[in-house]
Amino acid sequence: MERERQHGNGGTPLGTFLRAHRAKVTPEEAGLPPGTGLRRTPGLRREELATLAGVSVDYYVRLERGREWNPSPSVVDALARALRLHPAEHEHLRDLVARAGGSSPVEPVSPTRDIPPGTGLLLEKLRPFPAFVVSRTMDILACNPSGLRLFAGMADWPEKKRNVVRYVFLHPAAQDLFDDWDEQIRAAVGRMRALAGVEPDAPDLTELVDELLAKSPEFTALWDGYGLRTHAQGSKTFHHPDVGDLTPGYQFMQLEGTPDHRLIAYYAERDTPEYDAMVLLDMLGSPSSRPTPTRTGRPPATAEDETTR
Repeated sequence: MERERQHGNGGTPLGTFLRAHRAKVTPEEAGLPPGTGLRRTPGLRREELATLAGVSVDYYVRLERGREWNPSPSVVDALARALRLHPAEHEHLRDLVARAGGSSPVEPVSPTRDIPPGTGLLLEKLRPFPAFVVSRTMDILACNPSGLRLFAGMADWPEKKRNVVRYVFLHPAAQDLFDDWDEQIRAAVGRMRALAGVEPDAPDLTELVDELLAKSPEFTALWDGYGLRTHAQGSKTFHHPDVGDLTPGYQFMQLEGTPDHRLIAYYAERDTPEYDAMVLLDMLGSPSSRPTPTRTGRPPATAEDETTR
């Protein structure tokens, strides 16, 4: 990204990853004595990590500086253990090594805002549950009324600016909306970092990242830390200004035949406060946020229609 190019600290994606995670692990966490003298790095020194991973210091330095790019699977696993990586980070390290060695070339993806046929109808049928389709960089490509209304205030933004990552960092309502805002911003950066590891110069990614590096100190700090946190399912608590507190479940679903587009849906059992809140969100949803009507020409059903069937 622009900031990494300017500061000269980007190097290779593999080297960037190793440096960032080396800085996170203290000698005490790794079972090493703290040593003496002033430490220039907040975490492990190169020689300490090399010792923990069972490789020579020279080999590790060449790996971090991009002069060595084909470590064996056992070395990759040893580095992951020494760096205390969780499974998603470990898998990302494997991907970076594969890309660096040329064994898994990446075909450039042409970003598109088109959604597969029938997806708008599917979003409509999920009402009153909030649901939307996002691009690989988390642009909102389509949504049903409650899907957009769930992110308080996002409907005020132009359609092409509606992006979940941009929202959590830059919208004034986001920090109050999410009960776990700190975790939300880490997950958002984690997805962007994972994409940057395999397509660092992708235009759709660089434009968004450069904007956030310029506007958000929180994003900059997390980006430099190279965190990876991804969640495909679970529950999430919102403190919504229009419908109050709710904790719905959620599910991410990959849309086949797309450039990594996903459908995200929130849900709750009937006769629960969460379900009632979703019905209200659906009723409050702006008509402009609704998917394109089906070919039958029938107007989309309203929340009131759904609840009276």
